[in-house]
Amino acid sequence: MIRQFFDGSKKYFAVAVIASLAMTVLNSLTPQIFRFSIDSVLDGTKYGYLSDHLWILALLLVSVAALSGLSQFVCRSNTALAGETFAKNMRDMLFCHVQRIPMSWHDKNQTGDIIQRCTSDVEVIRNFVVTQLLEVFRTVFLIVIYFSMMVSMNVRLSLAVLPFVPIVIIYSSVFYRLIAKRFIVADEAEGELSTVVQENATGVRVVRAFGRERFEMDRFREKNGIFANLWIRLGTLSGLYWGVGDLITGLQVVTVIVLGTMEAVQGRITVGEFVAFASYNTTLVWPIRGLGRILSDMSKAGVSFERVDYIISAKEEAEIKTIDTMQRNEAGIKTQESMPEESQARAGQAKEPVKENGQVNISAAEGKERYDIAFNHVNFGYEDGNEVLKDIHFQIPQGCTFGILGGTGSGKSTIVQLLTRLYELKEGQGSIHIGGKDIRQIPLDKLRSEVGMVLQEPFLYSRTIQENIAAAKPGADMDAIREAAKIACIDDAIMGFPDGYGTLVGERGVTLSGGQRQRVAIARMLLQKAPVMVFDDSLSAVDSQTDTKIRKALEEYMKEATVILISHRITTLMGADRILVLNHGRIEEIGTHHELIKSGGLYQQIYEIQMSQDDRKKMEV
Repeated sequence: MIRQFFDGSKKYFAVAVIASLAMTVLNSLTPQIFRFSIDSVLDGTKYGYLSDHLWILALLLVSVAALSGLSQFVCRSNTALAGETFAKNMRDMLFCHVQRIPMSWHDKNQTGDIIQRCTSDVEVIRNFVVTQLLEVFRTVFLIVIYFSMMVSMNVRLSLAVLPFVPIVIIYSSVFYRLIAKRFIVADEAEGELSTVVQENATGVRVVRAFGRERFEMDRFREKNGIFANLWIRLGTLSGLYWGVGDLITGLQVVTVIVLGTMEAVQGRITVGEFVAFASYNTTLVWPIRGLGRILSDMSKAGVSFERVDYIISAKEEAEIKTIDTMQRNEAGIKTQESMPEESQARAGQAKEPVKENGQVNISAAEGKERYDIAFNHVNFGYEDGNEVLKDIHFQIPQGCTFGILGGTGSGKSTIVQLLTRLYELKEGQGSIHIGGKDIRQIPLDKLRSEVGMVLQEPFLYSRTIQENIAAAKPGADMDAIREAAKIACIDDAIMGFPDGYGTLVGERGVTLSGGQRQRVAIARMLLQKAPVMVFDDSLSAVDSQTDTKIRKALEEYMKEATVILISHRITTLMGADRILVLNHGRIEEIGTHHELIKSGGLYQQIYEIQMSQDDRKKMEV
């Protein structure tokens, strides 16, 4: 999984590794220069010229240091380039992938946790790749080169030092496992804490409206306390690790000093060799010691890799099974024969659909786009196991205005979410057709560009009103934006703001009223000019007078469009060509307003409750 993020950064890593090797080799020369100076120059017996011109040795040391510094600069600059390129690739891929993951995945994952995976976990991985991974190469180079130098000077003393290396590595590995387990718990606690903050920030109006400040503060303190305690325990474990590690490395240094002194006294090692050997040993202590830190950080990076991979490995919507051949013999599913005669005639005239990568283009039928909609014995339930829709079967001819009425939880919104494939039907759950084509055969971008939706709780970006409306059609001119706003009956309100269409909307549109947010969302959808328009209880926050005004303004605009109106208001739906009444996920009745009023069913009961006697008389007139 990690290799896909290295595109564009491999050359930087290669240069950094080579520079790190050069730096290690150059640093290894300094103790040898000191050894040579002490044993062969300072006594003046062998190299009299050098003993009289010590500046040559000093210049050599400065040159080695300068070259080492240059190598370090090349190493670190290329490491930074490689690391940031790596992190940028990871962030880009994560963000783009999240855009294509099905809604069912988002339903199971908290927003705060997703944000934490895409930010904090990416930063942990970046830090490991930029700092720790290169440190591993440098440590390997140090051990090989420095230990070779030590063996060349004194084998016995080298063998005395050698056992400390595996001891430190084994000791670090044990703590690696302990720290990894605790870091997983602490990382998950951080995700929960981020979720609390995110929910509080986005739901600030609800918090204030219901006086939940004390509850939210107590909730945050509880999560924050758990988070802090976990990191305190993790810090205690890390402190124990470093303390014991310092003891081991201290024993290694003492061992070299004691045994090296004995070797020098007995004449088995020169003073210069002893100084060089001690220098190599001291230099080796910290990289080997740091190897434990690297392993510790590797545990964190490993956990973060797993958390990031959880997102990357989630199937995208395009990967979900797309049927290439209609399952027309599937038990209980009908298509042509269940459609109205007019729809059957249209479907019978349709040409063979053109397929693009195994998917059907809507516009292929009859040489032009068709937008007849048919739900064929659809059964659907979310992953919690509860069935939401049960044998839903209806048709909406193109150009028809179709109303859907039902109580909370009856499945109204689920119908339109299935229509746009926010959730996918599985085999045996029925089928949905547009223009005679199964929507699972239609490319998602094509399908969703042709079905405009206004949700009951519209989302607005923290940008200007103009930018929010133009989100449906980037680059739209101001005249088109204002035309859509006028139809949605929001233009006058916008022009009443000091900055007009340049008014900044707060996060999620909090600076606008509920009705204003809905009307801005309607304007955004109208600008899209989608041939299928879905209004999911999108006028619930406006008064009845404004509701009527908007519906009248929409009538002319939506003349050629296929419209689905979802509402709990009879007045919003009574002008629809057909009205479907849902009750606990089943179709209770379907017909025109007058047919349903005469039927004496659920629709008529709701009508009696919502409409006063005077209102009913006016409607009848």
